[in-house]
Amino acid sequence: MDPILIRTLHIIFVVTWFAGLFYIVRLFIYHVEAADKPSPEREILEAQFKVMEKRLWYGITWPSAVLTSVFGFWLVYIFNYWLQPWMLLKFGLVAGLFFYHLLCGRLYRQLRRGIIKYTSLQLRLWNEVATLFLVAVVFVVEYKNLDSWLWGLFGLVMLAGVFFIGVRFYKKVRERKVKS
Repeated sequence: MDPILIRTLHIIFVVTWFAGLFYIVRLFIYHVEAADKPSPEREILEAQFKVMEKRLWYGITWPSAVLTSVFGFWLVYIFNYWLQPWMLLKFGLVAGLFFYHLLCGRLYRQLRRGIIKYTSLQLRLWNEVATLFLVAVVFVVEYKNLDSWLWGLFGLVMLAGVFFIGVRFYKKVRERKVKS
């Protein structure tokens, strides 16, 4: 099979996997916030979020994760990238991303059972973790040498700080709107 086609499919499924991860946590945020609504609005919203979460999780996010891996390992095999330092680092980041994915799955199952352990603010911060993985993986793939990657790591840490400050600022803005 054509390596360009395999790479194209890999990139497409990376995009859909990340889209699923970004959106599932957004749905978790809205689901948690729905728990504060009065009845019957709360029950209607929670039922709708459960349907949306299930369709996204099993229809897009999981299949995309699996197909990303299939096409990614196929590329590693074709180009024999197994022991290149940048690929080992990418493997580590993808393993971390799968761990994040599995933790999102645990949140999904908890919300299905009506268990809410996190606030919407905590979930907003959690939502940014996928972005950090995305940025890190892209830097590793595009800048295959250590010096460039270290600059990328510095940028990633700065980006994480900006996300944290942004989420805190957003919380304060929302609290002001509720008070007025």
